Amino acid sequence: MCDDDADGRDTVLPIERRTGRAGAVVTHPGRRVRVTDLAQAYARCRELNARHGRTFFLATRLLTPAQRPAVHALYGFARWADEIVDSGTSPDPAGELDLLERQLLDELAGRPTGHPVLAALADTAHRHAIDTVLFTDFMASMRMDLTVTSYPDFAALDRYVHGSAAVIGLQLLPVFGTVVPRAEAEPAAAALGRAFQLTNFLRDVGEDLDRGRVYLPQDVLAAHGVDRDLLERCRRTGERDQRVRRAFRHLVAHTLAVYREAEVGVPMLRPVSRPCVRTALTLYREILDELAAADYQALDRRVAVPTRRRLAVAVPAFASALAARAVAAGRPAARATDRR
Repeated sequence: MCDDDADGRDTVLPIERRTGRAGAVVTHPGRRVRVTDLAQAYARCRELNARHGRTFFLATRLLTPAQRPAVHALYGFARWADEIVDSGTSPDPAGELDLLERQLLDELAGRPTGHPVLAALADTAHRHAIDTVLFTDFMASMRMDLTVTSYPDFAALDRYVHGSAAVIGLQLLPVFGTVVPRAEAEPAAAALGRAFQLTNFLRDVGEDLDRGRVYLPQDVLAAHGVDRDLLERCRRTGERDQRVRRAFRHLVAHTLAVYREAEVGVPMLRPVSRPCVRTALTLYREILDELAAADYQALDRRVAVPTRRRLAVAVPAFASALAARAVAAGRPAARATDRR
């Protein structure tokens, strides 16, 4: 379903040999990696994306081979920081985040650290002129996860979500490219990141509770008679409570409104990028449909879009992606889709 190169791998960006630290053995969570060049660095990021981000990785297959490495690099960095915060294996996560940010700034300034994810990220940032503040805002939200366990209202939650998710949409925007001035598409790109994150909060509420966190606004929960104790009881016992159901229904409606804000940005993207973004938007939004179908019971289970539905969305999107690439290359679109 993807049009990788003949060896089964994505086309990587032109290899640029690193000097000084190239070939050094460096540490990555759960694995030691030898870095020899950017191709290897991007391959490591692709591996992380394929292993940990199934829906996102599926959507990346709809991008051109030239675009995918940058997306994998951005994902790999976000995943690495997330692992520091959530894996529970670090004796000093705050110190690790500080070190990560120092290494990130070194890489962005042209001082190689020898880390594959950061090497790929810095190359991506330079190629696509991604503002450094988008990475530092992301790191600020990761630090919040070490001390903040709840949010009083949407205003407080939005400050966290800006750094944890909206900036991801803004980082990806120059990779996707636009047919309008980039600034015009930025609000929708940020909204898409927010919509994905809010969906994650609803889908993963039980797992987040196990980590001691509640990402659902306290004032919304309280308006429906819900507090942390009730959430924890429903998580522990599987009890169905109508107060929780009503609160979740309200939050799903709010998140669907954010998706509508994001959807207007799809036509602003380059045609070759639209099938990817539209597919990711559709599949992530359908997590909310699955939650509604489960009568908003997410505390003792993790809802997911069935594989058959993923394929039903992805297969025609792949045909659209091929057609868009053909047009961009100046070929008749029919040649990309006529397989008879």
